[in-house]
This record gives sequence, C-alpha cells and structure tokens, in this order.
Amino acid sequence: MLAVEGMPLLYLELAVGQRMRQGSIGAWRTISPYLSGVGVASVVVSFFLSMYYNVINAWAFWYLFHSFQDPLPWSVCPLNGNRTGYDEECEKASSTQYFWYRKTLNISPSIQESGAVQWEPALCLILAWLLVYLCILRGTESTGKVVYFTALLPYCVLMIYLVRGLTLHGATNGLAYMFTPKMEQLANPKAWINAATQIFFSLGLGFGSLIAFASYNEPSNDCQKHTVIVSIINSSTSIFASVVTFSIYGFKATFNYESCLNKVILLLTNSFDLEDGFLTVSNLEEVKSYLASAYPSKYSEVFPQIKNCSLESELETAVQGTGLAFIVYTEAIKNMEVSQLWSVLYFFMLLMLGIGSMLGNTAAILTPLTDSKVISSYLPKEAISGLVCLVNCAIGLVFTMEAGNYWFDIFNDYAATLSLLLIVLVETVAVCYLYGLRRFESDLKAMTGHALNWYWKAMWGGVSPLLIISLFVFYLSDYIITGTLQYQAWDASQGQLVTKDYPPYALAIIGLLVASSTMCIPLGALGTFIVRHLKRGDTASVA
Repeated sequence: MLAVEGMPLLYLELAVGQRMRQGSIGAWRTISPYLSGVGVASVVVSFFLSMYYNVINAWAFWYLFHSFQDPLPWSVCPLNGNRTGYDEECEKASSTQYFWYRKTLNISPSIQESGAVQWEPALCLILAWLLVYLCILRGTESTGKVVYFTALLPYCVLMIYLVRGLTLHGATNGLAYMFTPKMEQLANPKAWINAATQIFFSLGLGFGSLIAFASYNEPSNDCQKHTVIVSIINSSTSIFASVVTFSIYGFKATFNYESCLNKVILLLTNSFDLEDGFLTVSNLEEVKSYLASAYPSKYSEVFPQIKNCSLESELETAVQGTGLAFIVYTEAIKNMEVSQLWSVLYFFMLLMLGIGSMLGNTAAILTPLTDSKVISSYLPKEAISGLVCLVNCAIGLVFTMEAGNYWFDIFNDYAATLSLLLIVLVETVAVCYLYGLRRFESDLKAMTGHALNWYWKAMWGGVSPLLIISLFVFYLSDYIITGTLQYQAWDASQGQLVTKDYPPYALAIIGLLVASSTMCIPLGALGTFIVRHLKRGDTASVA
C-alpha cells in the first residue's frame, strides 16, 4: 500500500501544493474551477477530525495528571460504598478497564442515554485546545518550530521504552507474535482496507494539510526526494513503534497467562489439600488428568472454577485505538517497577504525538481560510485561528458526555475513511486527465529540474486510481454484507463490552457525516456550472 498508493499520492499532493502556491481549496480551483469542491471536502474532513481528535489529547492530559500518584489510580480497584470489599464493577472487569470506562469516561450503558458533560475531561479538552491555539497563533512559522519538538521527542521516549520493553519478561512472546505472518489474511479485503487506512492517516493523505504545508515551500524544492524520505521514515517509525508495542504487549500477555496458571494451581492445591510446591506449571496438566480420574466427583465441582489458561489466546485478544492506548498500555505499565516514571513518559509522548497531529489538521483548515481575501480582509490570522479552535472546542464537549465515547467511535469510524478514498481518487484523476499528466510533468521538471520517471506515471495514470476504486467497492460491499451497523457498549453489570445496534438517529448522523464531505465534490462542480451558465446568459442578453 505504501508503494502503490502512499508514496504516489504523497508526491502528488506535495507537488500540487508547491506548484499552485495555495491551500487545498485554491489549489484545486486553479486546476479547474469545477474542482473547488475537492478542497472544500478536504477542509470538511479535517474539521470533523479536529472536532474529535483533540479529545484524545484531553484523555492524555487526564492520565498524565494522574500518573504522579502512588499507587497509580488504575492499578487497584477502589473499595465499595460500605468499604467491606472492592467495587463490584471493577472486580468483574479489571482495575485498568474500570478507571477508563468509569473514572475517565463515566460511560453510559448505551448511546441513547447521553448523560451530562463530565467536567474533568471537559476541562482537559479546553486545556488541549488552548495548547493547540498557542502553537498555531503565529501561523506556519510558529507551527514549524513546535513540530520539531512534538516530532522528535516521541523518538527519544520510544527509544527508552524499546530498551525497557525488550528487557521485560515475555517480550519475546509478543515479538514472535508480531513477526509471524498469517498469509491467509492476504485474501481478506479488510486487511487491505486497514492497510490503506493506516497509510492514509499516517501520511495525512486527502486532508489538505500536505497541500497547505507544501504551498509554503520554495518553488525549486525537490519534493520528490522529500516524498521518498518521508515515506521511508514514516513506515520505519511505524515498525519501530510496533516493536516497542508488541514487546510490552508480550509482557502483559505473559503476565496475565502466568497469573492465570498461578490461580489454577492455588485453587487445586487448596481444593485437594496438596502439598505446597508440589503442583507446578510443568506438571499442571498431568496432575489435572490424575485428579479428574482419581476424584471425579470432587473435580467436577471444582472444574467450573478452573480457567483455561492460554498464552495464544492472551496474545490474540489484540485491541486498537483507545483500547490499546488507555487500557492495554496502562495494564502493562502498572506491573512495571517505578510505574509512575513509565506512565509520565508514555502519556507525555502520547500528548506530543496528538498535538503534532492536531497542528497538521488545523493547518488544513486555516490555510484555505486565510487564503480567502474575503475572510482575511475582515479578520486577522490570530482571530481566525481562535474562532476555529473555539468552535471545535465547543462541539468537542459532546465527546465528554457520558455517551461521548460512542459518538467518538462514530466520528472515528465514519467521518473520514470513505470520504478520503473519494477525495484522493478525484485528485488523481483531476491531475492526470483534467490538468493533463504531460502538462503536470513539465511543471515538475520546471520546478525541480528532474524528469518524471515511469513509476510515478504508472501509479498516477492507472494503478493508484484502480486500487482506490477497488478499495471503495470493498468498503461499500463490507457495509452491505454486515447489515445493521453495530457498536460496542459498556455493560457495568457484566464488567465487559456488549454489542448493540445503532439507533435510527445515529445511523442518520453516520450517513450525514459521510455525505457532508463527499457531496461537496459534485455540489461544488454543479455550483460552478450553474454560475457559469448564468453568466453566459447575462452576457448573451447584454449582447
């Protein structure tokens, strides 16, 4: 996906921004007046992303503030109301899940029960937006300086975590799981869709931020060289971060597996009055078989309490997104020595990564707005930046409500993916077949002094558009086959997630999210056609 989609589209967007010297709306309008909707669609997607993405930074702040406590608040379950035992919900789930779902989100049982705004996450969200505003206050100049820090610091933290992760007990189990290929997954369209989505988001394709930043480049800048360098560093960083993640994930899985075995050993030792130390991990299965045959009635009573411990099943319970960041990692961190230090380092790194992403998102919104002579003539850059941050922050408070996490998942799953596929498809077709590939090639040669080689021509002219169309079809067919869209709701009585169907109004909002960005493209073209037709009519009547 990097070779046939990521690199070609990255080069395309950087070259368009550098050549047209404008943000996404102006750049595509310059190529063709009928393409102004493409830039608007990119801005809308970036706006949706900014609305919910900064909530992750709010959660990172929340966890960072709690990381200075000893013990860590997610390492132990709180006592119940009458202080006679642990909280029932926490005991059924785990201390890390309880802290995430109850203390952080205070999540409602379903999306229909909205609840009130949680003031602590809301304050963290306001703080996150204030930090973003201070970083973008002076425009691209200040943003560029901040990005040096937000981009380089995570590498330092990841390096520290790599050394720590590789020395953890069970790290090799996680790495073996990561590097063992499952070839059958290549036949699964979802694997390709996930790969495409990962490349889109990690490189920032289709959001307009690449075009916005490239518009500030020198016209002679070698954007082809930068495309290759950025692509290689980006994917290498992903693999590097995965090694760190899976080493810690292996430690967590091994710790849970061995804890499970120890509980079984303790249960059997107490139930059958075995000598301490007689039952070990090595002879556990053998002794279980003996006890089952020698004491069948007693073993059948104990059997329902015996957990089936499996390292493979622990490793296969992989999670992604917020579950990985705020449950799995905290589960691993709480079992490390000097856990407060590792927690502070981790959540500070997460915050820097989140702020870095937000700077790109806001640039994609602000550059077209500041390019507009109508808006910039009335408002200075600082005021435009402030208004964008204020509007996003106000809407973002929805995600701090008790049902906020369910709406977060809706935006995360549906606000961008389908829209980005359509945006980059139109971008590629527009450059190759409307603007003209030969014309674009001569522009690039004039800018960089390099002729366009066969690889870029083949990717732009055929391979990338066909691949995007295939992914688009797979994506839509997957939704049709799946049927009713569902979500994971937290059931406090069971201490686990349960699957529920989205209510009709949530489905309507999902449809609106997808349509509001994708429909910008045909509506923009239609609007241009009508305006031109009316102008021709006026000219004809005057003549």
